[in-house]
Amino acid sequence: MIAYQIRNATIKLVSLFIACLFSMASFAAIDVYDFDSVQQEAQYRGLIEELRCPKCQNQNLAGSDAPIAQDLKQKTYDLIKDGRSDGEIRAYMQERYGDFISYKPPVRPSTWILWFFPPLLLIVLLVGWFWHSKRRQLVASGESGVAVDNDVKALSAAEKAELDRLLSRVTNDDKDDTTSLGGKK
Repeated sequence: MIAYQIRNATIKLVSLFIACLFSMASFAAIDVYDFDSVQQEAQYRGLIEELRCPKCQNQNLAGSDAPIAQDLKQKTYDLIKDGRSDGEIRAYMQERYGDFISYKPPVRPSTWILWFFPPLLLIVLLVGWFWHSKRRQLVASGESGVAVDNDVKALSAAEKAELDRLLSRVTNDDKDDTTSLGGKK
């Protein structure tokens, strides 16, 4: 009876172990393609590193496991086996999937914002920063042309007395606050 239970437990454990091995093997799918030459393999590797997966958005074909990426890898392999050049394969993919498929989109009016906006923005920001810092230097040195009123009048006796009264009240309030806070803690 005990031997029967041990045998059943062992069979269940071995079955579970084998099921785990098969499930892990299904996740470790490796693409195996036969190339006629090392150049074809290098061309294939270079293209799948350069082409973007349409589903994954920011992942190249080499790093994507999406079904469309698998299809595009197979299509790239077929085009290489047909003897197509890199340019022809890129043109085929761009014709079919648009400029998004490439990490290096061509320079044309529809992609000018991608190519020229970042450098122009950087130039505008640098010019604005230099202009702002130069303007601050001119204002600080007094050469900015900003009219400054040099006819400053001294305080009258009444204004001076009022200022002293307000300042002494503020300093007395600060001293009272400090002692009252210390007493409250």
